[in-house]
Amino acid sequence: MASVHLLFLLLLCIMFVYHCHGACAEVDSDTEAVAGEGFKLGCISCKRRSEVEGSATVEWYFRGKGEADFVHIYTYNEEGPTIENDHFSERVDWNGSKRSNDIQDASIYLLNVTFNDTGTYRCFFYRILFYENYEYNTVVSKVVHLSVVAKATRGTASIVSEVMMYVSIIGLQVWLLIEMIYCYRKIAAAGEEALREAANAEYLAIASESKDNCAGVQVGE
Repeated sequence: MASVHLLFLLLLCIMFVYHCHGACAEVDSDTEAVAGEGFKLGCISCKRRSEVEGSATVEWYFRGKGEADFVHIYTYNEEGPTIENDHFSERVDWNGSKRSNDIQDASIYLLNVTFNDTGTYRCFFYRILFYENYEYNTVVSKVVHLSVVAKATRGTASIVSEVMMYVSIIGLQVWLLIEMIYCYRKIAAAGEEALREAANAEYLAIASESKDNCAGVQVGE
């Protein structure tokens, strides 16, 4: 029984390490691009329950500066990417989650940025979560306000985003370390308990054997 308990705790630790290794952190996109260069439009939506299987379709929309309506510019699903607008034809590459339909990073890379790319971008996650007896549909959207400049400058938003990214990574690593120590102590305590139970069982067996021997001697007399 004790060995089964130890194995169960070990499996829990392995599962925790596995999920933490693929941890997701929602980091805001940069918002300043340089004309003539490439630019990554970041869009991340983390699932709240990583153990639940899911599938997502991503759509990007763009509203130019001074314009009233959004236009559909890009779609990514299990069949691959589709550029939906001529203005972005051959200028958008997928830069998000790969080799999985369970998309959490929907970032795209914009090639050869122009001043006409200034405006507001919105990405939508149309996600399906697969539970045992039903499917749950969710829609999550993110907004990026992009400005295009002639020369790169290091904005406050960029600095804050980078700092938050490193803070998130460090926080996850510390959390992982704490959980690993906790699991190790639980396993060590369970091992000590198993040794005590084994010692008690052996003591009781010896005591019972001694009692039987004594009873045999008395009967013989």
